[in-house]
Amino acid sequence: MARKAAGRPEQEMLSLWKREQARLKALVVDRDTEAWQRDPAFSGLQRVGGVDVSFVKDDSVSACASLVVLSYPELEVLFVDGNGVLHHRGFGVACHLGVLTGLPCIGVAKKLLQVDGLENSAVHKEKIRRLRAGGDSFPLMGGSGTVLGMALKSHDHSTKPLYVSVGHRMSLEAAVRLTHGCCKFRIPEPVRQADIRSRDYIRRTLAVQGAPAPLSGKVQRPKACPKGAAEEPA
Repeated sequence: MARKAAGRPEQEMLSLWKREQARLKALVVDRDTEAWQRDPAFSGLQRVGGVDVSFVKDDSVSACASLVVLSYPELEVLFVDGNGVLHHRGFGVACHLGVLTGLPCIGVAKKLLQVDGLENSAVHKEKIRRLRAGGDSFPLMGGSGTVLGMALKSHDHSTKPLYVSVGHRMSLEAAVRLTHGCCKFRIPEPVRQADIRSRDYIRRTLAVQGAPAPLSGKVQRPKACPKGAAEEPA
């Protein structure tokens, strides 16, 4: 997309993207659509995927998108490193990917996107300090009165919350429960593995061409999946 955009005026391309975003936003489903989503233990869910994109420093064209699938036998839900309806126009990358694939999708962001009056204020930080155990959360209510997502303490030893929002075809309540259930560390395991692999790919392939290292921090080696799940990089 970056190469195509280079041939068009920046404002023209931005307007095109906004129109496409508005068109797809109308297709977002913010309720549970699968039986396993309504089960407290997610019985019947057998495969989860994580999506992450790594970029190359000082390179506006090259990037690596990674999809990692954990467990078996059929892909049923995607975690996306980014926001869903918690977005300036109510349609983040998790919504976009969910609508285009037709899969239930969850937005999981590491930082608070300050929209609709949400701020990383002293009050917000105090709410974070009150999160005691993994699974504790509080709603992110915007100035409009709409709950845009949840701040989730994903792990007992995590000091920073995750910001979970609806992407597509899943309720916020189910999205938060599943996110917590997939966290062996702070980040849901599918997203963590996707991040590891996308940065490793850039390091291995683009380094041969003399490209700079990935923007993210150092590359970690893949670790075992949580709860005995089989690991299947896609």
